[in-house]
Amino acid sequence: MIILDECPSYIDEAPTVITIGTFDGVHKGHQKVLNRLREVKKQKQLKSIVFTFHPHPRKIVQQNHLSDIKLLTTKSEKIQLLKNFDIDYLLFCPFTKEFSEIEPEKFVRYLAEHLNIKHIIIGYDHRFGKDRKGDINTFIRLQEKYGFEVEQISAETINEINVSSTKIRQYLLNGDIEKANVLLGYNYFITGKVVEGKKLGRQIGIPTANIQIDDKDKLIPANGVYCVSIKVQNKLYSGSMNIGYNPTVDTNQEKKLEVHIFNFNEDIYHKEIQIYFNQRIRDEKKFNSLEELKYQILQDIERCKSNDVFS
Repeated sequence: MIILDECPSYIDEAPTVITIGTFDGVHKGHQKVLNRLREVKKQKQLKSIVFTFHPHPRKIVQQNHLSDIKLLTTKSEKIQLLKNFDIDYLLFCPFTKEFSEIEPEKFVRYLAEHLNIKHIIIGYDHRFGKDRKGDINTFIRLQEKYGFEVEQISAETINEINVSSTKIRQYLLNGDIEKANVLLGYNYFITGKVVEGKKLGRQIGIPTANIQIDDKDKLIPANGVYCVSIKVQNKLYSGSMNIGYNPTVDTNQEKKLEVHIFNFNEDIYHKEIQIYFNQRIRDEKKFNSLEELKYQILQDIERCKSNDVFS
């Protein structure tokens, strides 16, 4: 997969099949589109293109509280997930205010004339161009003029719920991790660096790794305790994780992400790890003493181990 951080004026002479969208989360709805992209690529012997944007368009277009949208995937996480779909070119077109003002027909002309497109696959709700005036009908109206075929993919529905990034964000922010995972088609994950903490966990015999997320736009699930899987240097471990403010021992009101990795004692300071959320087991709670806190953490660990597919 060739990754380009631009809207190219040329790729190569091979005819292409393309899909366009933000693909935040690469969830089951997106996967339906991407699987069809792969099918058409093979059937018609075309090069495949995923045309996406960075930053997220809502960060630019909506200059209000909605522009503070938290994202399901960072750019690197999106790349990681998209590598599973046999894509030839992944284009991250810089989304700017100027780009948002492009008329829909001008954007379609760019695609047709510069990327040699023969087949376009569009999700059921895709809109584009100035004031979001472009839609499937824009492509249909122009397909004969520019010599491509248009295909619209219907909504993916699970348990009578339309799969969408917005719905998944709501589930995660409410702590409904298992519902979010169903719509994603995989367990939600975060990528972070292990940093120094107060080492309180070591004092009570339950060491934890403090996780720092560098991308401020990454969505962190609701505060609470989770059963998780942790990928460290391409090896998967089980563990438990607390997200919150450590109210029993900390008063500075700084949110922390701490993970206890089962049967693990390696030095991973300053290393990047990925944490996959399997289940949320309780809210964060303030305890009367460190002993009460330790007892509860041990209960949490046992609960996670009892439900652990790796144990």
